[in-house]
Amino acid sequence: MRVNKKGADELADEKKVTINNEDGDSAEINADLTAENFSEEINSEDAESVDLSLVTENENLKAEINSKNDRLLRLQADFDNFRKRSAKEKLELAATIEQSFLTDLLPLLDNLNRAAAAAEGENSDVETLRKGIEMIKQETISALGKHGLEAIDTTEKMFDPNFHQAVGTVQDDTKEDGAIATEFQRGYTARGKVIRPSMVQVVNNA
Repeated sequence: MRVNKKGADELADEKKVTINNEDGDSAEINADLTAENFSEEINSEDAESVDLSLVTENENLKAEINSKNDRLLRLQADFDNFRKRSAKEKLELAATIEQSFLTDLLPLLDNLNRAAAAAEGENSDVETLRKGIEMIKQETISALGKHGLEAIDTTEKMFDPNFHQAVGTVQDDTKEDGAIATEFQRGYTARGKVIRPSMVQVVNNA
């Protein structure tokens, strides 16, 4: 609170004391409370009050900042732990998938070993070898299919650059332009994504 000069003068007047001497003269004295001194005392009290308020507010702000810094540090630590845990889980998942894939391929390896041994025998014949190879082929298709591998079908299909790679053209009046005439190498998708396009020859009668 701030007291103006006029108010201080009025209060100072109230503090004046009249002294009468023996000669009948009188004099007024101010009981150490002039208007100027009063204002200074009031301003000094206000300054001390403001200073104390600023100190308290400053301490509160420091405490709030420290609290937020602590929370931020905890969040950073939690995020680092989450990132490390996620990376570890991904590695473990990749290892599990790889082991499962290799386990599915083991029967193919066994049959290849048997086919190789049969081909070296004295009683081996082409038909038996052909059947063995066909069996291994089907087992391979089945094993890879369990892991999302699918062959791209080109039979009576039109050329599609999203799935096919044209390596040449041919004239064929029995088919329309853009039709696939021949497949040179089979393409595959893995869970819907092309990992190798089919290598094909395309009809062009122009």
